[in-house]
This record gives sequence, C-alpha cells and structure tokens, in this order.
Amino acid sequence: MNNRQLFLSHLAQTTDFPLMLEIEKAEGVYMYGPDGKSYIDLISGIGVSNVGHRHPKIIHAIQSQLEKYLHLMVYGEYIQSPQVQLAKALCETLPPSLNNVYLVNSGSEAVEGALKLAKRFTNRREIISCINAYHGSSHGSLSVGGNEIFKRAYRPLLPGIKNVVYGSFGQLDEITENTAAVIVETIQGEAGIRIASKEYFQALRKKCNETGTLLILDEIQAGFGRTGKFWAFEHFDIVPDILVCAKGMGGGMPIGAFIAGQEVMGVFKNNPLLGHITTFGGHPVSSAASLATIQIIQNEKLLEKVDEKAELFKKLLVHHKIKSIRNKGLMMAVEFESFEVLKPIIDRAIEKGVITDWFLFCDDAMRIAPPLVITHEEIEKACNIILEAING
Repeated sequence: MNNRQLFLSHLAQTTDFPLMLEIEKAEGVYMYGPDGKSYIDLISGIGVSNVGHRHPKIIHAIQSQLEKYLHLMVYGEYIQSPQVQLAKALCETLPPSLNNVYLVNSGSEAVEGALKLAKRFTNRREIISCINAYHGSSHGSLSVGGNEIFKRAYRPLLPGIKNVVYGSFGQLDEITENTAAVIVETIQGEAGIRIASKEYFQALRKKCNETGTLLILDEIQAGFGRTGKFWAFEHFDIVPDILVCAKGMGGGMPIGAFIAGQEVMGVFKNNPLLGHITTFGGHPVSSAASLATIQIIQNEKLLEKVDEKAELFKKLLVHHKIKSIRNKGLMMAVEFESFEVLKPIIDRAIEKGVITDWFLFCDDAMRIAPPLVITHEEIEKACNIILEAING
C-alpha cells in the first residue's frame, strides 16, 4: 500500500474529504511534493510557521538540544535550561505584570489551564466568551468556543458559560462579580479576521477591573508577530491578566503557554498542590525551538516588515470578485461572494502551487497568513497565482 492508501486506512480522519496533499519536504515559504512540485504556503500550517519552515536557526536549536537530553521529568519539577531561558525570554516581551509562564503542549491545553487558573484564583464559576470564537477542541476549550455547530454533539459541556458579541459595548454589562473570566481572541481568527476597536478593548479592561474579573486574551493565532507587533494586545494599549499562546510559538514544534502574574499563577501550588499538571509540557526540544523563534523574530527584525508586506498583498489582490480584505498585519481575510465562489478558487490555487484555505466560521473568505519571512517576490508570485485561480 502506498502512503495515500495507508493514510486513509490507518489515520483517523476528521472529514470525508481530506485535502490529501502529500508533502515530502518544506523550507522557507515552500512545501514540496514527492514529485518535486512546489507550493507556496500562505497559511503557515494554520499560523504555526511564522518564521518559515525549517528555519536554519530552529534546526540548529533542535539539534543542539538533542545532544543534551530529551524528556527528564514532568513539568515544573526539574530545572531545565530550555524551559527557564524560554520563560525569561517570553517575559521580556511582556509588561511586568505578566511574569510567570506555564508551558504546555498546544493552544487548546493552554486555554484549559487558563480557565482553571481563573476559576481557582477568583473562586467563581462563570466564564464569558464570544460568539464565533475558537479556542480549541478539547472539552473545556470547546465549551468557551462560540459556534454551536461544533458544540452540540458533545454536550453537556462546562456549565456557566455565556456568549457575547465580540466588540459589542452593549454586552459588557454581562460581566459581573459572578464572572471568573472573560476569554477573548484579541483578533478573532476563525470568524474571519474580526478586529474590535481600541475603545472596546479599553472598556472591556475597565469592566473587568471593576468586577474583579480576570481578562484572558487568546493570542494562539495572533501572537508571535503575526499582526506586526509581537503581541496583538499591544495595538490596543491594554494588558490582560492571563495571556494564551501557541501555534507560531514553536517554529514548527508543538508548544503552548499561558502566562500570568506570580500572584495569580501561585494558586496552583496549594489547595490542592499540583493544581495543574502536564507530563510533556515545555518539552526541552520544543522549548529550545521556541526560544530560537523569539530570537529570530527579534534579530531579523521581522516585525518591522509585516505591515509593508500586508499592504503589498492588498495592493496586488484587486479583482471584481474580491469584495474586501480585512487584516491586522499578516493575519488576513480576503472576502468573496460565497463559499461556492471561493472553494473552486482555493482548489485551483492549490493546483497551481499556492496553498490557502477558508475559516471555520467564515467560509466566504480566503485565509492568508504566510510566514513572516515571505519576500516581496514571493508575495507577487503568490498573488499572481491567486488572480489566475480567480479567473479560472
């Protein structure tokens, strides 16, 4: 049996129509099939490969750590240099109040930990999240997701969850002294790149302060330079109580984190002790790759070029079938009339060598979120192919 047959026979499937694209190698913004055909990856493995596929410094960091050790002990027991140095580097990108890092394996796990932390610290049980939010697929993260289509088959989920409209000032009064936390994507991703106003975020922060509610910002997609700042909340002049990150954090390796102040995070130490546990969270190889990712973003000054590259996409992607382009940096949604119009365009683009897709809760918009290292020439090439795909 070839790999295609084995894939269908032995790997769990999540749809009846998987993409079935076989990739043998990836480097920079390109992925390559077994026949050598190249594809420009305009979605970064869904927001993961922010510094490109197999960045040489990521590979070096991984190889160096492989020479030292792999798994030693469950998270938080042994002093492991990759974890310590990564936590220090993360905190140096953040305001002083966010100074304590809990490393996990993924974004969904980071959300689970953040929800537990908010409940434990506030001794409250109500959580508020947004309609059309996506925070992951495990039970707790699914509970605070904002789309019933994905939730209804798995109920009962966590009790005490309220959904409000992202960006709505009128619904801020739903936040009360019974609310443990409000969890919000700083930029709504799967809703099709929706961006609330600075005034909204500042009003949200004020309401959380007034009610003693913790503000959790989910930057699983928006963090690590995707929007042109290291953290998306920097655009809005606010600071969360808990920050959640993953995806672009690991340079292609699996890792996530939730970050808070020491006082908040300290509640995991007592009543009960070991209040949150992970075996593989902060794996030393993933931690080494993540530290290298931070250094690449900073040393190669990738943030300085994000807006310029986004503007080039917007300048080139002009067509009567494109209704609008929403973006914050290189987190972009290109809107079409309908899914029926968009889907054949995506299929043709893939055939021609450009990989894009659509959003879970916005199927009339094309996702564009390339590696931040993409060049102007690669943007022009990709846009020309997309325009060819639109023209059929």
